[in-house]
Amino acid sequence: MNGQDSTPEIAQLLRTVEDLRSSVDKLTHESEIKKLHHKYGYYLDKCLYQEVAELFSNHPEAYVQFLNGRFNGKQSIERLYVGRFAKHFVAGRNGPIEGWLLDHLMAQDIVDFQPGSNRAKARFRTLMSAGTHESMSQDYPGGHRQWWEGGVYENEYIREDGVWKIFRLRYWPFWHGAFSKGWQHCNNFVPLYKETYPALEWGPDEILEDERLWPDTRVVPFHYAHPVTGEEVTESSLKAPKWRGDEAEALPARKITDWDM
Repeated sequence: MNGQDSTPEIAQLLRTVEDLRSSVDKLTHESEIKKLHHKYGYYLDKCLYQEVAELFSNHPEAYVQFLNGRFNGKQSIERLYVGRFAKHFVAGRNGPIEGWLLDHLMAQDIVDFQPGSNRAKARFRTLMSAGTHESMSQDYPGGHRQWWEGGVYENEYIREDGVWKIFRLRYWPFWHGAFSKGWQHCNNFVPLYKETYPALEWGPDEILEDERLWPDTRVVPFHYAHPVTGEEVTESSLKAPKWRGDEAEALPARKITDWDM
């Protein structure tokens, strides 16, 4: 084989190497993002709220959406975790207290990194068991209680100075269920927000309309298209009308209007 004959083969080899490099790069970034979110869950389980807050981006458009509230920017994100959660659950310390349980199981990971960018999106499901041990004082906020909680994350991530961080965390806790009665009887063990900061000391910057828990089963929009058809789920199909009810009378579909990619 002379040099001229080998040129197409070399070009093909270079393309193959470049394709493999791109694939490995994508898989590596998606693996790091998956680990980042699971680490978030482990820190949250043990009330390590300072460590949780440090996982977030310093970008001015970063935020956390929790229940029906949105906390905009790093300072507000710290107000949620290091302020509200730490003050309420563990009396202001960083770390767990004896007898308080928060176990988040993170699963069904769908992570998508866009090659050539510093952004990614991911969807996760969580199932949480939470509550107090019978040995805890009745003076603990909320008293003795135990519940199940299920929800979905639709998040965005950003790479800053070579490190992946959480850019926008959106958590929809779909249902709370008392251990004794199950999820058929929904109790909001963590109530929805009615006021914003600073009227509410640890409150959000914004209150989102029409965010509610079970029996609301509207779909949280998917950041990805259908893998076979390439189509998005229609807005109509994201609704949840009553049994044999008129779809036109159902609540509007949930929307995420500020996805950056």
